[in-house]
Amino acid sequence: MKVPPLDLKAQFATIREDVEKRFQEIFDTQHFILGPFTAQLEKEMAELCGVKHGIGVASGSDALLLSLMAAGIGEGDVVVTTPFSFFSTVSAITRLDAKPYFVDIDPRTCNLSSETLGSISDENVKAILPVHLYGQLAEMEDICLWAEVRDVAVIEDAAQAIGASRNARMAGSWGTAAAFSFYPTKNLGAAGDAGMVITDDDEINDRIRCLRDHGAKERYYHDEVGVNSRMDAFQAAVLLSKLPHLNEWNEKRKEISDRYRAELADLPLETPYELIGNDHIYHQFVIRTERRDELKAHMDKEGIYTAIFYPVPLHLQKCFAFLGYKEGDFPIAEKAAKEVLALPVFPEIGEERLSMVVDAVRGFFK
Repeated sequence: MKVPPLDLKAQFATIREDVEKRFQEIFDTQHFILGPFTAQLEKEMAELCGVKHGIGVASGSDALLLSLMAAGIGEGDVVVTTPFSFFSTVSAITRLDAKPYFVDIDPRTCNLSSETLGSISDENVKAILPVHLYGQLAEMEDICLWAEVRDVAVIEDAAQAIGASRNARMAGSWGTAAAFSFYPTKNLGAAGDAGMVITDDDEINDRIRCLRDHGAKERYYHDEVGVNSRMDAFQAAVLLSKLPHLNEWNEKRKEISDRYRAELADLPLETPYELIGNDHIYHQFVIRTERRDELKAHMDKEGIYTAIFYPVPLHLQKCFAFLGYKEGDFPIAEKAAKEVLALPVFPEIGEERLSMVVDAVRGFFK
């Protein structure tokens, strides 16, 4: 393959010495679970997002689940969210026997459309879960105002948006709580699964710290049934080595995205729309074309990685058939699922590989 989705080997080469030093300290101290590195990462993440608390957990999926649990979401509760996202956005809701209430997306950003919220009449709505898709924030002013009027929790799915902001306010600082993922492919990726909940709410913080450790504030004394979702020290060590570089890496993604946007502007495709006020960190650079499948096949032939995020909207997934949704219920999301294609956008791509991607896309259309 000529152009991969990422070049984590090149990235690791820049931080190898720092990571190995931290790993040696872990082995010397034998603090493998949570420990001082996790505590430091929690503090630095909270500072980055401009809130009081960070709680390290085992994955981004767990961060969503624990955020909903801490907000009191349970059986029969309704959570408003988007049908166009990664599976965990909705599986976290259904695992609690709560009900996802889908609303369609903004055709420009593919984020949850705040314009659809006025039509919601379900009295059992207890939370709204917007997703900051592909690296830019949803319209959080409108969403938070809607939630405030209805007195419901706002849980941000910020898995793809670490370091992004809207009107100078960071992702993770808008809601009752926010979930971040450190899956290796993220802009800030661990060496395995890891995640974090961010919150300004002292009670949410205390409850998640309890819930992530089997529901025990004190060992062997369980206040409620929690889960085993503690961040391990090795993941925290990797993330602490990477965090000082995050802004530089995000800026590089923006530069690459600007190049794509400029060099593909005359082609019959849509490049990402950046909402006014948003600082988009381009976890993905997603174009749209009605000839998506043909273009992807062409790129595959050229040895260039592309990906579809996401080919099947959540309301049409087989495992969620019990919710009763059908094709045609959310036409904008369904149309996006047939048109979106992500091009490689990683800081280490380099001029040669970037030009190869551009030439391949242009070659297909020309």
